[in-house]
Amino acid sequence: MAIITISRESFSRGEEVTTKVVQRLGYKMVSHEVISEASRKFQVSVNKLERAIHFAPSLLERFFSRKQKYVTYVAAATLAYFKNDNIVYDGLAGQFFANRISPMTAKILAYFKNDNVAYSGFAERYYTRTISHLLNVRMTADMEDRLHLLMKEKNLARKQAMRVLKRDDRQRNAWSRYFYGVDSTDDDLYDLVLHMSKMRVDEAADVICETVTKPKFKTSFDSQQAIEDLAFAAEIKAALYDYYPDCEVVVDRKSVEIYARFTIHTDTMIADKIKAKVLKMNGVSSVSVILIPSIVFT
Repeated sequence: MAIITISRESFSRGEEVTTKVVQRLGYKMVSHEVISEASRKFQVSVNKLERAIHFAPSLLERFFSRKQKYVTYVAAATLAYFKNDNIVYDGLAGQFFANRISPMTAKILAYFKNDNVAYSGFAERYYTRTISHLLNVRMTADMEDRLHLLMKEKNLARKQAMRVLKRDDRQRNAWSRYFYGVDSTDDDLYDLVLHMSKMRVDEAADVICETVTKPKFKTSFDSQQAIEDLAFAAEIKAALYDYYPDCEVVVDRKSVEIYARFTIHTDTMIADKIKAKVLKMNGVSSVSVILIPSIVFT
């Protein structure tokens, strides 16, 4: 079976479509549960996690905010759900957590492509793997249709409703650009894009339900292993964050590679300390810590 992530513009009737898809397929709906689970596991308030996942950091917050930490926690909680298929995820960022390389990881991979850098790890191979049983859906609608629905549901004047939608769209795009370096409205990010101004809710649900039954979206051994490795990497990164926030983690079954920032002021024992901490986690058989020059992280 499959995992379906649904990304939608606000007031594009995406919630109605998601409900019908869940009912027809018999899948489990996952949405606010991930925030609650992250709050319970990492002892962070729901409000702080929701703000981190809804709003990109301001210029000031980029220096002092913990939003990156909270997003790391939500990613770990989300991917833990994704280890079980037959899931419909209706929430922000699911498609990024499961299918995108962060700007920092991209910089690290680019660093290792340099002819002067010797590297024998598995990170680049790891990030070329695909999660075949993941169907990423995007739902959009004409601004006029979204305005009409918002005005009706919230009893707002047109001018006020327009401000709300524009602010919401701006925030969502700023979030994806900051954390993943991409425009969330880019159709290339999704397997299926549905224009809700041109189809009814039932029709959209039909298209999703039919698409997800295609052979290419069925779970394979390699695809399941890829999502489990990704989830484990997110768990490890979350566990390390308070101690070593400047780390990227990849997992290949039980083998772990960690890329950590270093400067002339870095603790000379950092690699040993990270390795010792990760080896205490259940399911880890080996750990390699690769130190990356600080300049790559800027």
